[in-house]
Formats: sequence, structure tokens, C-alpha cells
Amino acid sequence: MNFDATSYTRAETLTLSQKMSGGGVFATEIGDLAVTAHASGVFRLRIGPSTKPDYGLLVQKPALTAPLEPLPDGGYALAAGEARLELRPKPLRLRLLYKSREILTSITDEHFRGWTRLPTFGHGKQGWTAALALTSGESFYGLGEKFGPLDRRSQLVTSQVEDALGVNTELAYKNAPFGWSPRGWGLFVHTPARVTHGVGYAPWSHRSYAVTVEDEALDLFLFAGHSPAAILDAYTALTGRPAPIPRWSLGVWMSRAYYRTPDEALAAAAEIRERRIPCDVLTFDGRAWQDTPTRFHFEFDRKRFANPGAVLKKIKEHNLRVCCWEYPLVSVQHPQFEEFAAKGFLLRGRDGTPLRYEWDTTPGTSPFGSVLTPLPTSGIVDFTNPAAYAWWRDAHKSLFDLGVDVIKSDFGEQVPDDAVAHNGDSGKRLHNVYPLLYNACVYEAAARYGRGTPVVWGRAGWTGSQRYPVQWGGDPQSDWEALAASLRGGLSWGLSGVPYHATDIGGFYGKQPDAELYLRWLAAGVFASHLRFHGIGPRDP
Repeated sequence: MNFDATSYTRAETLTLSQKMSGGGVFATEIGDLAVTAHASGVFRLRIGPSTKPDYGLLVQKPALTAPLEPLPDGGYALAAGEARLELRPKPLRLRLLYKSREILTSITDEHFRGWTRLPTFGHGKQGWTAALALTSGESFYGLGEKFGPLDRRSQLVTSQVEDALGVNTELAYKNAPFGWSPRGWGLFVHTPARVTHGVGYAPWSHRSYAVTVEDEALDLFLFAGHSPAAILDAYTALTGRPAPIPRWSLGVWMSRAYYRTPDEALAAAAEIRERRIPCDVLTFDGRAWQDTPTRFHFEFDRKRFANPGAVLKKIKEHNLRVCCWEYPLVSVQHPQFEEFAAKGFLLRGRDGTPLRYEWDTTPGTSPFGSVLTPLPTSGIVDFTNPAAYAWWRDAHKSLFDLGVDVIKSDFGEQVPDDAVAHNGDSGKRLHNVYPLLYNACVYEAAARYGRGTPVVWGRAGWTGSQRYPVQWGGDPQSDWEALAASLRGGLSWGLSGVPYHATDIGGFYGKQPDAELYLRWLAAGVFASHLRFHGIGPRDP
């Protein structure tokens, strides 16, 4: 990806236009820059309008009333606890200090012709950009569940939720435009939109960290702290603490794609106990309990489950909890599809008609391969519609009443750019935050209708997803390199402020794991917060 610095108008001057209790507003060439001390060690910098939904990504309100301090050279300083932010004009630049020690500055990479190679702050047709300086050897961590090297230095990282179809590329199911440096600073881009991070990325500048943001505004939070843990603590205070989890969720989850009949699931449960294998949860994956052509709906496939409550009762006699899969799509073959569409429960296209999501079934590129049944054309539930949100949440009651204990909230990465939401937002802007809304809804259903401390088993995520544990690491290939990548993905998610993670022990697709890979994956999986066996075909020990 090339960076054309000439396509951005730069902010150069800094003229104070308004004082506020926690900072001030400055006129610049690209709009008004609001700078505030948000909390101890936390500063917020905003340029641009705020007319679009913010989706509640922030849970912490501003807590400081620090005054602006004029500097002799025309700049200004602002304190936030033991942190201090300095802004200076011509060219516009910043400096962040913690306990009087400089820990960060804006970009220092100057072009031969006399200007910084990238704008400190810039605005253009493609959105916004900001650039900070990196020192030699400085590392940078976070930015979500990424499967490459944990140190992002030299990487070009995209914060965009994707059905990654594995753990072998930069694509990731769970993203967070937040990261931190061991030098004592962190950066969070407050947006639901796509963010691209050039972290010492040589084609841009090997000594700079630049972000591009495809949103109507640039909204940055800078953190300063004495340790990485302090920065993570400040970030989760800002975006939400991880919720408590039920004790039983820390046990073994058993799953496969998939138990084809109730008898097959019951036989697996019986053998687990006969062999004295520790296990707490048995999972019915999508095809295990739903009729694929008409899914998703909240009923067991009656062709195989004449009495689903009786089946669940027999499984629970083995002292197992039951997890059932779902995704936030409704097949056009569902008997009530037209009713749901007419009520505005589904995302719409630009022409106002219910959007119909078509899965790619091209041989060689289909996500279903030759093993999984292709999924039907479907509508996508619109969680920005309060009525749709309530409908989806309350429809879970029948499952919890039947004896289901927890929901596997799969998918959530499918919102296309041309979708139009009930709240007026575009699919392009809704795309990343959609799994947060989806999992919040399912988590709320578990809290309202389930038994005990709620939990979900989700795949996709964005900033704030730590509020709704647990997320697992998608669909890894069944080989050693995918095991290694899965470990990096889990560690990366943890370094992004999320303590709960799991992988598919044994790998999800490809060859059946041999004994050594299976056991090593299990040994590694024990050290994640959660432990689940899952894959195409049997994964039972």
C-alpha cells in the first residue's frame, strides 16, 4: 500500500479559539482540533465532525479539569496526572512526557526538501492521517488478534474485521485499533471504521508510526503510563472492563463439525464419561442441530430432534452443559424471512430492499470447501434497530428454557459496504462494530434468560469486545504452523486488552491431526484462558 503524502492537507498552525475545563479547541488548516485531558495519563485529540453513531465504544466519561498552559513559543501544554502533553505550531507537532521524561513525539522523519515525510495530522479525500516518531529498536504491540510476529514494528496492519478463513494471513476476525510501546505510551483510534497502521513500515517511514482512518473525524487517545499493564488498564477503563466469567467455562469444551444425529452426540457424551475424560461443555455446531437451508432460527431440526428437550436432558445426565451454535443471518428460505424483512429487522441495500447476502460458492475459493454444506442466501440482522435487537435477544429464551447453557455466537464479519442500517449508517462504517453489537445482544440474552453468570463463545470482535467474553481464534489449519500462528493470535489479543481466548485444539480444517500435533496443541491450549477441542471431524481425545 502506497502512502501519498501530497494527497493530504496538513495541519501546520495552532490558534487557540476556545478554552474548556479539561483543555481547549484550536483552529488548524484542516479543522478545529479539540485537545483534552480525559483521565490520569490519558489525552484525547479530535478533528472533524461527530455526526455519525459512535456505538458506545467509550464507557469512561472525562474526569479531569486540567487548565491549558501557554508556552513561550506559541504552543500549549496540558497535564493529566503525571503525564504532560505539549503542542507546538509551524509545523504542528506534539510531545508526550511521563514523570518529566519524554516518551513520544510526533513524526521527526524530515524529507530532504524540508518537511516531515508524513503529516503530523492530515486530511484528504480518503480520510485522515496522523504520524508519530519511533526510536531505533522500539517495539509496538497490540492491534487485535493478529497471527504474525507480536512486535508490529515493520508491519503494515489493517484494523478491519474479516472472516479470515484461517490464521495464515494478516486478515483477522478480531481487531482493535489500539496498541502500545514499552517506552510507556499507547494509542487508540476511536472509530468503527477501517484503520491502517504503518508501524515503522519502511515504504512509508521505517522510523515513524502512521495511521490512516477512513471516517468523518480523527479521534485519537494517547496513553502514558509506568508499564504496559498500566496502559492496558487505562485502555480497558476507557473502553470497558472484561466481564466476570462462570467457573464452569474454565473447564473443557468438546465440539466437532459436527455431531450428525442426536445419538451421535449422546454416544460422544457417554464415551467421554466412560473414559473419565474431564469435560464440562458439549457443543452442537450449526449443522448439528439446525436445518441448514432455512437457518438461522431458534428451533432444533425436527427431522432429527423429535424431542430436543429430552436429548438435552440425557446429555446433562452426564454432568455436561450444552452449547448451541448461531450466526446473525436469516435464510431467504426461512418461513418468516419476509415478515422479518417487512418489520425492518434486516439490513437493507441502497435501494431500500432487504439486503440478500450471497456466499461465494466458486470452486477453489468457496469458504465451505468440499466438506461443509454451502450456506443459503440470507438477510443480515440489523442490530442498530432496537426492535430487531430486542427480537433477537428475546428469541433466545426458548433455547435457555429448553436447557441450553451457552451460545456459540459465530460469524459477524459479513456486513457489506453497500448495506444501509436502521440508524442511517453505511455498511462500510457498521462492518467492524457489527460483531460487538451482535455479541452484546447474545450476551444480554444469556444474562436475562440463562442460569448464573453469562458467557458467550464468539469469533469476531472489535474495540469493546472484552466486555462480552469469550472469543476463540477462528478456524486454524490442522498443522504445526497454524498452531504457532494460533498462539501468536491469542497472545496478540491479550496484548490488546482482552484476557480471554481459546483455539480449536487439533486445528479446524485440513488433514486430521496426528498424535503429536494433537497432544502438543492440547498442552499449549491448557495455558489459554479457555480450552476447546473442535474441528472438521472427530476431535474427542
